Amino acid sequence: MNASSAVFAAVDFGASSGRVMAARVGPGTLELEELRRFPNRPVRVAGTLHWDILGLYGNVLDGLRAAPPGLVSVGIDSWAVDYGLLDERGALLGNPVHYRDARTDGVMERVRAELGDDHLYQVSGLQFLPFNTVYQLAAESADVLKRARTLLLIPDLVGYWLTGRIGAERTNASTTGLLDVRAGAWSRPLLDRLGLPAQLLPDLREPGDVVGTLRADVAEETGLRADLPVTAVASHDTASAVAAVPASGERFGYISCGTWSLVGVELPEPVLTEASREANFTNEGGVDGTVRYLRNVMGLWLLQECLRAWDSPDLSSLLAEAARVPALRSLIDPDDPEFLPPGGMPERIAAHCRRRGMPEPGTRAETVRCVLDSLALAHRAAIRQAARLSGREVEVVHLVGGGSRNELLCQLTADACGLPVVAGPVEATALGNALVQARAHGVVGDLAEMRALVAGTQPLRRYEPRGDESAWSDAAARIGLS
Repeated sequence: MNASSAVFAAVDFGASSGRVMAARVGPGTLELEELRRFPNRPVRVAGTLHWDILGLYGNVLDGLRAAPPGLVSVGIDSWAVDYGLLDERGALLGNPVHYRDARTDGVMERVRAELGDDHLYQVSGLQFLPFNTVYQLAAESADVLKRARTLLLIPDLVGYWLTGRIGAERTNASTTGLLDVRAGAWSRPLLDRLGLPAQLLPDLREPGDVVGTLRADVAEETGLRADLPVTAVASHDTASAVAAVPASGERFGYISCGTWSLVGVELPEPVLTEASREANFTNEGGVDGTVRYLRNVMGLWLLQECLRAWDSPDLSSLLAEAARVPALRSLIDPDDPEFLPPGGMPERIAAHCRRRGMPEPGTRAETVRCVLDSLALAHRAAIRQAARLSGREVEVVHLVGGGSRNELLCQLTADACGLPVVAGPVEATALGNALVQARAHGVVGDLAEMRALVAGTQPLRRYEPRGDESAWSDAAARIGLS
């Protein structure tokens, strides 16, 4: 690493793995060093699916112990919506429940019936997803809520353990369904209608605010200095990833592709029209008050679950075989709720195709091709809808995150969208995390400068659209994604 630059630690929790990265940032310099990478495996206890939050925190401490000298700051991001509840002593009431747990089955429908779709959307601007925080809270037991004093989303919980300071970072708060998207504040009227105490939700922070400095015991355990600040970043991992999209100008779409594909455009204001609500688009917070206008697509979860069912075969060989499978033969709707839970994914894909009168994939390669063709179609539909509903023209699609390594998916996405796809960086979330820290500490400038630094330093690959666009249009119509 360039010794003249400043070093920041980026803690990045993904839904299937986590990492602690050291980022060196300076003029013309943006370099990452992996300090620790670890799996993020849910644990089922007495029928409930939980996150192993203490195991994740232990991995953070291990990563920080390996940090290079001269660390300026630490920042934390994670997946959205899940939380821990603290009691009056500040102790965790129980392991956070995983958003894929079945406790919210039917809850969203009940809340929507009671409060009304239009009211919920006008307050939060959020896509209706059964695991949004608002529905998880509605599924909590009355006893747990009675004992709870504070709700902390995952990055805020880890930040609390590191510093002893309580707060809620705004970009992640915007995913809960409890934040007023216009006012940028917690919606007290909505909390009242849900019967939730207002004091449950802590004061809001902005990306770049200093959370606090390390607790003495954390400093001693990690060997870091006690006055080391923890800086709030865009703590929803997609918000950090979008901050690191290597785009210039405004006419771009993005796909933050990992376990989920978050597909959309960046806007200055939310879109709260009836058409937007009916299309199930979400308005989430981004850096500098921007709005991430997007839709969740099931993403590489489908492929990950297939690989798990097959005992983790070599992915590169499987993708090479899938590239030779005839295109658009077997298709699924990736966002069908039947694909949300874990387990038995290849069989569920085959059954989905059978019910829709399509050929069932007969080999692993055919299943992979079905997944990737279907994801490309879902990306196409979301990009086109985002542009139409927002009025924002899209000239290029930036695909960042782990999915940018999947060359077949990147090319299929370019083909389906009929637009160039720029793939990379792979570690967009960690880069965005580090860049927000670097800006807060005076190392880089505004969002445009941050993105230019990414574009000038990170390996990117451009995919041009090819083939017959009409074939993609026909395929989209077959599964209702046109």
